[in-house]
Amino acid sequence: MHAILQSAALVGAQAAPVEVQVDLALGLPGFFLVGLPDAACTEAKVRCGTALRNSGFALPQKRATVNLAPSDLRKEGAAFDLPIALGLLAASGHLKDRALDGVMSIGELTLAGSVLPVRGALPVALLARSIRSRKLLVPQANAREASLAIGAPVIGVTSLRDAVLALKEDRAPQQFVELPGLGTMRAANRLDLSDVRGQATCKRALEVAAAGGHNLLFIGPPGSGKTMLARRLAGILPPLTFDEAVEATSIWSVAGKLPAGLLTERPMRAPHHSISVAGLVGGGSPPRPGEISLGHNGVVILDELPEFNRAALEALRQPMEDGVLTVVRAKSAVTLPARCMVIATMNPCPCGRGNDPDPGRCKCGPAIRARYRARISGPILDRFDMHLDAPALGPRDLIGPLDGDSSETVRERVIAARKVQSIRLAKRGVQPLPGEPRCNAQLQGKLLRELCDASEEALAMVAQAIGGLGLSARAHDRILKVSRTIADLEGSPRVERRHVGEAVNFRSLDRSIDPVSPELPPLRPRPTQPSPEPSRPASSNAVPQGEIQ
Repeated sequence: MHAILQSAALVGAQAAPVEVQVDLALGLPGFFLVGLPDAACTEAKVRCGTALRNSGFALPQKRATVNLAPSDLRKEGAAFDLPIALGLLAASGHLKDRALDGVMSIGELTLAGSVLPVRGALPVALLARSIRSRKLLVPQANAREASLAIGAPVIGVTSLRDAVLALKEDRAPQQFVELPGLGTMRAANRLDLSDVRGQATCKRALEVAAAGGHNLLFIGPPGSGKTMLARRLAGILPPLTFDEAVEATSIWSVAGKLPAGLLTERPMRAPHHSISVAGLVGGGSPPRPGEISLGHNGVVILDELPEFNRAALEALRQPMEDGVLTVVRAKSAVTLPARCMVIATMNPCPCGRGNDPDPGRCKCGPAIRARYRARISGPILDRFDMHLDAPALGPRDLIGPLDGDSSETVRERVIAARKVQSIRLAKRGVQPLPGEPRCNAQLQGKLLRELCDASEEALAMVAQAIGGLGLSARAHDRILKVSRTIADLEGSPRVERRHVGEAVNFRSLDRSIDPVSPELPPLRPRPTQPSPEPSRPASSNAVPQGEIQ
């Protein structure tokens, strides 16, 4: 006899359909599992046989063959135990053939017949909803998680006998109407921005970064408050939308790190600088999400950036630019979401006193400083929208009263700016779907030029900054994005000259050591080719110093 039902395999952060085909035939009793299973999946023949016997089901002494199709897709884990056992029961006549029509199931079986929770219940539920399955049997412990895929026919089961009864009785899908509130931070996570003393410019940069979803790098000596600022970013970000929460929860479910139910706060990851490449960007066989993917729709903090492995930092090029990460292995290639804000901190030199007002406090020479800065490649630094100095605090800052707005006040301004961006994108026809831009930092190409709506004076200042500071085309786009965010915080419909000036001042690594005007970046003199001809007096048509040539 023959039976077929549906299951699913995890591929990256998504689920792929798998058809479980079971056949019982005459011959020497045996159990054969094919379809590219891994070791844990192959052991299902022991778990399923024992669970069926201990659950009171007697199978005929026949040759059992189970095929997990398609055969070129790697199957891993014990999530196929439940569908294999149900297929054996259907093939032996304990279940009617029509009982498995349109049924998808996942779950690990114990020897006693109980159903244990598995990874990736939410992606499987999203798949069941998309292919319009009639029923989705999942472990009871995963039922609430799977029900986050609104419309999926989820039925939680506690044991193999319970799953059989659910099919025989045609049990209706469960409904979990209570969804946790989004955006309410737990008391333990409420780090207030007003606790940081001084650093008014850095606080302003943090607000701009949160309003537009920009990457940010703080450079300063130890004890200047860089890490405190970075850890308070989560408190000023806007709350997760339901779609964003489902996306992030799905990745955590695949990684096996989901605590319970829906993620209600934006994830914040802070990996140690000793992390490997696979731990940071994902990897393994099959590939699993790394820290950059676990921070999807949230924040990844890279404290002491130069101390990270060079290969791990270089692997961040694609996710920081595109918001996705493609992990390629010999047998598979998966694409993982990685659209998150990257907040990094670093010292100006090994001793940390490189930008101290007293030059005698720094014991590092120019060569040592250059080698320290060279630990971070130019392409990685170019992917930070803003990088600015966090100077050491003076006695007045340390002993004076706390100043600055609270996180709640700043968050209200950030939410208002994000709302302006959402309305602008909606008018342009951009839907809030996975992979589509949701904030200014994600704008690219023609859409960036159209939505920035910069005045002629602002564009002229951008051109002067690019020419004078020798910036790349990527830096040009990032200045426009930050300028657009500053204008949104101000409530200005257009990007003006003052917005560009502030955006340029947020790029301290590109600046000269000379004092900076709050509106106009200084221009570095362009190198000239030596000429054999004698120098001529300047004509009346010469371009004045500081103008765009």
